[in-house]
Amino acid sequence: MALQPVATSEAPAAIGPYSQAIRSGKLLFLSGQIALDPKTGQLLDGDVAVQTERVLKNLAAVLQAAGLSLERVVKTTVYLRDLGDFAKMNEVYARFFRAPAPARATVQVAALPKNAAVEIDAIAESE
Repeated sequence: MALQPVATSEAPAAIGPYSQAIRSGKLLFLSGQIALDPKTGQLLDGDVAVQTERVLKNLAAVLQAAGLSLERVVKTTVYLRDLGDFAKMNEVYARFFRAPAPARATVQVAALPKNAAVEIDAIAESE
């Protein structure tokens, strides 16, 4: 089965040897997104809530490029620079995912690219 990369200019371009997403059969594996503005490539100013919203919009744009939506996400991993930001991140996250929400792991990390407050990756399934 051939792997198919997915890319869109509506989300930040990959800045290294990785794809925005890779389709393998019915699964789409989305690389982690931080709160980069897709037009400027700059990290958004703002707290974890502002950054989480941009991250999820970036993930939604990659999903759309693959012909999918957030409703098809089955698993996410949330990386927080400060686990004390969990409640703020979770409030924004809940606006993007309706029941049944995807499975999720949330972890605190020592650092994220560009000193971002949050990074999220995802796995989605096509019909």
